Amino acid sequence: MPGEPLLALGEAATSGRTAPPLRLAGPLGALALGFLLIPYAGLALTTDWGALAPSAGDWDAVATSVGATLAALALVVAGGTPLAWWLATRTPRLRVLLDALLLLTLLTPPLAMGLMLAIAYGPYSPIGRAAAHVGVELSNTPAAFLLAQIYAAAPYYVLAARGAFESVPAEYQDIARTLGRGPWYSFWHVSLPLARLGLATGLALAWVRALGEFGVALIIAYFPQGIPVRLWVDLQDSGLAAVYPLLWAFFLTGLPLPLLLGLWARGRHAT
Repeated sequence: MPGEPLLALGEAATSGRTAPPLRLAGPLGALALGFLLIPYAGLALTTDWGALAPSAGDWDAVATSVGATLAALALVVAGGTPLAWWLATRTPRLRVLLDALLLLTLLTPPLAMGLMLAIAYGPYSPIGRAAAHVGVELSNTPAAFLLAQIYAAAPYYVLAARGAFESVPAEYQDIARTLGRGPWYSFWHVSLPLARLGLATGLALAWVRALGEFGVALIIAYFPQGIPVRLWVDLQDSGLAAVYPLLWAFFLTGLPLPLLLGLWARGRHAT
């Protein structure tokens, strides 16, 4: 047809304009990935494997962080999952307001959050005094450390979980209601199973944030020392060479769970 040569010419011109950037995508992507992996390569190449021996204080920090993180995640999931589902089922106008309040907790710098927790839960605050009356100190205690981890991890889990619940088709919940099922039945038997991949992603994010929290814990839970604070103390007391054992222990205890959850979620999406 008369228009075919012009169409072919346009396609050739378009492919000529887009081909070079497409050819560069692979090398540029590899370069960007290599740049992100430089710190890990540096750690592996500079570690003195023959002298890699954590101190007793380092193992105490690992036990403190892992134990408190497991407890914090149990509380975050127990309270954050219903909250995320409730947020996902609100009207759009109300959801915007609630999202703003949730993002406020997420975007607050950790050091500022630690100071605010010291103000709200410290020994001179009404909450702190009330807790002290029942034998719970919320400053430089395991309870304070747990509190710091919950505030660090909860917003990440709730936002990821809310997005997972929002992705559940509304018609599935409508079908449950037409069958005479209540909201809680819809939550347990419809929304929760269909949102499990997003919930796993939120759990992985919450694990990393709780285990690695430094700024909040530094203010209200300097003792007992978790891994991040202990790393800072080792660095201040003995220099960079002293952090290698605990840093490797940090990776070995902190990364497997979120990596496995992330790979599982991606694999399920792929299938």
